[in-house]
Amino acid sequence: MNGDDGGEAVASSAGPPPPLEWKFSQVFGERTAGEEVQEVDIISALEFDKTGDHLATGDRGGRVVLFERTDTKEHGGNRRDLERMDYTVSRHPEFRYKTEFQSHEPEFDYLKSLEIEEKINKIRWCQMANNALFLLSTNDKTIKFWKVQEKKVKKISEMNVDPSKAAGNGGVANASVSAGPNNNLANGSYLDQSYNCLSKDASFPPRVISSLRLPVVTSNEISLVAKCRRVYAHAHDYHINSISNNSDGETFISADDLRINLWNLEISNQSFNIVDVKPTNMEDLTEVITSAEFHPTHCNTLAYSSSKGSIRLIDLRQSALCDSHSKIFEEQEAPGSRSFFTEIIASISDIKFAKDGRHILSRDYMTLKLWDVNMDSGPVATFQVHEYLRPKLCDLYENDSIFDKFECCLSGNGQRVATGSYSNLFRVFGCAEGSTEATTLEASKNPTRQVQTPSRTSRGLSSTITNAVRRAGADSPGVDANGNSFDFTTKLLHLAWHPTENSIACAAANSLYMYYA
Repeated sequence: MNGDDGGEAVASSAGPPPPLEWKFSQVFGERTAGEEVQEVDIISALEFDKTGDHLATGDRGGRVVLFERTDTKEHGGNRRDLERMDYTVSRHPEFRYKTEFQSHEPEFDYLKSLEIEEKINKIRWCQMANNALFLLSTNDKTIKFWKVQEKKVKKISEMNVDPSKAAGNGGVANASVSAGPNNNLANGSYLDQSYNCLSKDASFPPRVISSLRLPVVTSNEISLVAKCRRVYAHAHDYHINSISNNSDGETFISADDLRINLWNLEISNQSFNIVDVKPTNMEDLTEVITSAEFHPTHCNTLAYSSSKGSIRLIDLRQSALCDSHSKIFEEQEAPGSRSFFTEIIASISDIKFAKDGRHILSRDYMTLKLWDVNMDSGPVATFQVHEYLRPKLCDLYENDSIFDKFECCLSGNGQRVATGSYSNLFRVFGCAEGSTEATTLEASKNPTRQVQTPSRTSRGLSSTITNAVRRAGADSPGVDANGNSFDFTTKLLHLAWHPTENSIACAAANSLYMYYA
């Protein structure tokens, strides 16, 4: 079931592809039983690069950790090239730790008397150049552009070393004068210390050091060096929630609650405000920006989501300040369904474009929705992530869990989507036409320990199923639809799908789990 097309492309013509069987691959930073998790070690951002050969994570301590793929490194090239050459390839992508660096430090805004924490909010990979990796990382206020490159570290041998340990370069003199009859110098004095041959005043005593050995390079060690190339600061009054690279390779956007700015990667002291939803009177504020992303191939198009559950598509060619949108995607409320929590759970926490740019995936608190950019009347598919929590919305509101921001992702071929939930669970849904795939997995070494439940519902049946789940949930407080107790403190907010293969990386607290199918 590896790969992003092949058998699945054939299956889609005859019907929906069969559900994937997910297996555990790797874990980094696994906790031992009873080990307490340090706040600074909790993973807060996760991203594959476009090739899928590198993976980056950011944590609340401001660190960025890079991993590199190892199962294709021996022969070089990507998986498809290796298969064409009949190489035996690994069963699944395997990664290893590459390097880490401190991206952000805690700061203090003296003008606003505000602490700026070092937590990494987002990481985005940029185009590689000259075998160097480039990426953007951001905390609440400052974006940084990093270059990570391998550098050869040369080790130089000492000037004069013991002949038994020296290598090459002709006659080698002793590093120090050994005890013996020859230690008496011409004037009868005794030499009791080594001569420092690097000293400007050094002179060679007769019959003791016969020659000077020039330094030679004995080894070349490779070390990874991370260097901050640019800092994009002082452009956001509110917390940055998104950054996104443009397909032109030259620009990127950064979004906070009320504004979206356009940057050039080469210019750090100037940005252009392209979206501004701040009202003249802040009392008139009704919605905020929650996420923003560039179209994967059209450099003039981007989408941003709001706390009211709408997604706006804007065209940068229309005007310098894109106050008006070219399209808006939102779902109308069902009559009589409005409650105190309706607006809170409608807020979209994350949006992602499909690889082909035809679809947009959005995640609100209760559901995943798949939208066709050519159809703004409503989502083409809606997936219920944890409908069994609906009777518990009051409890979730009181402990602030209802404001948790879950991310979402799509497979490279666009046939499946995934997102996280509580109790370290994540859901994988098939979105091909006719597919009923709805898999529940746990971020552990035994991902299929949870019972799988079909949770896909059409819009026409949603109210009936919702009422049925409400009745079932009311009889068993603290228990989900599978009969398992749910834990609001263990939440899986961040996950990423490999761009070309069926492999998912997800972050559970300070642990990074990887699965394949």
